[in-house]
Amino acid sequence: MSLWMILPVSLPVFTITGTWVVYTMALYNQHVCPVQNWLYNESCVEQRGSAPCCTLDHVPLISKCGALPPESCFFSLICSTGAFLVMLIGLLRYAHVIQKHQNCVLNTAGLSTGWTCAAGLIMVGNFQVTNQPQSSVTGGGSQKQKDH
Repeated sequence: MSLWMILPVSLPVFTITGTWVVYTMALYNQHVCPVQNWLYNESCVEQRGSAPCCTLDHVPLISKCGALPPESCFFSLICSTGAFLVMLIGLLRYAHVIQKHQNCVLNTAGLSTGWTCAAGLIMVGNFQVTNQPQSSVTGGGSQKQKDH
């Protein structure tokens, strides 16, 4: 039995565990509402020190859980490490197929698809929209135009 078997198994174990850790951190910091709260209000009044209002802005989606610090840092780490593992596993599988058989178009397409998915995962994990300056997101003008 080879120790290389652990690598493909570690990818889902690591990413699923990391996703739940990010959700737990977001829940602890009251950035999202619990999963079991399925009743979300259109509007509610938040009071200082109490649980957050469960509006549609607090739905615990993975992109919402990993949007605010400190959980956004851990979300970026999970996504980057997961993308690295996807690239490594894809490359090892590509080399394994070449060694056992000859290279084919399907093998190259699989490697390209895996690396494209890994690049997308890096983009999702490291460039959160909520952390960008407001003017770059909305295409707003300069500060001088806003003052007048």
